[in-house]
Amino acid sequence: MDKKFEMDRRSLLKGSAAAAAITAVGADQLLNYATAWAQAAPWKPEKGAKINVLRWRRFVEAEDKAFMAMVDAFQKATGVGVNISNESFDDIQPKASVAANTGQGLDMVWGLYSLPHLFPEKCLDVTDVANYLGKKYGGWFPSAEAYGKSKNKWICIPVATTGGLINYRKTACEKAGFKEFPKDTAGMLELVKALKKNNTPAGFALGHASGDANTWLHWALWTFGGNLVDKNDKVIINSPETAKSLEYVKALYDNFIPGTASWNDSSNNKAFVAGDLYLTLNGISIYVTAKRENKAIAEDMDHAYMPIGPVGRPTELHLAFPILTFSFTKFPQACKAFAAFMQEAENFNPWIEAAQGYLSHFLGAYDKNPVWTADPKNTVYRDVAKRTLTPAGLGTLGEKAAAAIADFIVVDMFANYCTGREDIKGAMKIAERQAQRIYR
Repeated sequence: MDKKFEMDRRSLLKGSAAAAAITAVGADQLLNYATAWAQAAPWKPEKGAKINVLRWRRFVEAEDKAFMAMVDAFQKATGVGVNISNESFDDIQPKASVAANTGQGLDMVWGLYSLPHLFPEKCLDVTDVANYLGKKYGGWFPSAEAYGKSKNKWICIPVATTGGLINYRKTACEKAGFKEFPKDTAGMLELVKALKKNNTPAGFALGHASGDANTWLHWALWTFGGNLVDKNDKVIINSPETAKSLEYVKALYDNFIPGTASWNDSSNNKAFVAGDLYLTLNGISIYVTAKRENKAIAEDMDHAYMPIGPVGRPTELHLAFPILTFSFTKFPQACKAFAAFMQEAENFNPWIEAAQGYLSHFLGAYDKNPVWTADPKNTVYRDVAKRTLTPAGLGTLGEKAAAAIADFIVVDMFANYCTGREDIKGAMKIAERQAQRIYR
């Protein structure tokens, strides 16, 4: 990497200036790199190729601008037309499923969690792309292989994950008697109670929030020893350990800010930056927004890993973003080239810097990116792809596990009990019945 490009990379650390730096100063360099890359790359796009790519709607504006700058360079260098459409987290899976069933409309989907495992037979084998990137960039983390592979072949390329971690206001926690964020579940409950007493409440999503609710409620289930299925994919959700996790989450919920049962993935972001919420689980996007819109909150907040429960080890689930190519695409070489190009260092380093900690890597080489240490509040997000479990828990990551998280079985179980729709036995029984329909 030349010195001029290195200087541009450092300039990208200046928060919202990131996208402007890429689009203005770095655009020519990126195009020069893309042109050279296209000539040497092992994938030669089909003549006249045009691909339709669906991605999740961004939470960090600079990340999206950097992504589109990369798309622009790829188009100019390869001649491939790339049409990008954006949808909310919750709309990605339905639209991807329609395309999978009809065999038309989309060539690639940059989606959530284990989406490719819902229809693995419809995904193009991209083992050659995965091997190329893994060999070049320090190898894949184990979670990437879990998400990416089905029957020993790669059915998608894990691009990044966003950490579902604690976001908290330091002064409110100190006033509640905690100089640092608690490292165990008992301490977290005491903190949440104290925050409510001080009228500085916590709040975690219990609605159908694909990112926030799924991540923290799977953590809550696992940290008390509960699981949806065992290692043989037998449904075991109806258990004493699950009951304890339900009791714990209900105790938290009783001290939350009102309304969390209907929260989506953006609800806590808005409440936190508005100064109404003092503790939640989220990606780093709240901090990124606060730095731009409410600097006092940005200076007062920090991040932490999820606390440890009775099982005695981390049980975090973070939101993975894999990109799949449908096997029915007319342009497989163009799609593979695009997937590989996304994670080349000349693209990926400035892109994750522009994301300011919202996109965490699956490839070992990117541990060295300065975004993780330039601001100490970013650092906990560096290792989330190493720490994350998958939605399968103890079981097999495949179509059944992908269906279970897509159907919000775990989230609804907690919501049913916390809101009083069901008692503990009823909530577990419903979840058990739903899971058994999938794991037949």
